[in-house]
Amino acid sequence: MKYFLQIAYDGTAYRGWQRQEGVLGIQETLEETLSQVLGETISVFGCGRTDAKVHATQYFVHMEVNAKWDYDLVYRLNQNLPNDIAVFEVFSVADDAHARYDVSERTYEYYIHTNKNPFFDDRSFLYQHKKLDCERMKTAVNLLLNYTDYLSFCKTPDHNNTTICTVTGVSFIWTKSKDQMKFTITANRFLRGMVRVIVQRLVDIGRGDLSLEEFEEMLLKPKSPEIKSMVSPSGLYLTKVCYSYHDSPFFTKPPPYFN
Repeated sequence: MKYFLQIAYDGTAYRGWQRQEGVLGIQETLEETLSQVLGETISVFGCGRTDAKVHATQYFVHMEVNAKWDYDLVYRLNQNLPNDIAVFEVFSVADDAHARYDVSERTYEYYIHTNKNPFFDDRSFLYQHKKLDCERMKTAVNLLLNYTDYLSFCKTPDHNNTTICTVTGVSFIWTKSKDQMKFTITANRFLRGMVRVIVQRLVDIGRGDLSLEEFEEMLLKPKSPEIKSMVSPSGLYLTKVCYSYHDSPFFTKPPPYFN
């Protein structure tokens, strides 16, 4: 029997989603808790790979079990999982359903704040340098909808058969005082490091180190990039995962300080 679980996690303490030798991952933590609670060895397959310290407010995994449980599994899992991982729902799916390969779209959000705040630490990117030109950054964001090859924004282009991504939605908003900003992007697929590289280029534009023409040239004539820096993973959230056969409710959202 196959089931999907909807979960969320604060990625601060983890080396990413994937199980890795010698470091703590979310996959490993979830598998060990499921195996303990269900009394059998459980492997889970996630809807994508998030890097170290990246968060997810909506994330799906699938698992196969030999026997149906007769108790509140969500409650028991949450009693045994650490506080930075939560399970919201468990539902049955077809035997051929796959948490990763069946995804039609994902949405990521990236948060920036410009004033030091101890309550934002590890959950947003603190930028304290030259004042950012938000209007120019928004103009650059809107250019993303016009192009499909994101080779110039991929951390590991050699690991992909293609760097084509269909971006279906973008936005860039900020508070009146411009001390908090949010970038949102929706696409059918994402490349390794793609969102953080894009945001780094937006910051470069905002502080006048990169022109809009140079940014559009990266989209118009993509080439393997020399990535010297990326914005911090702390500001990145996977916030929405879509499947054609299931419409799950949202149980949480990124920190409520930005509305």
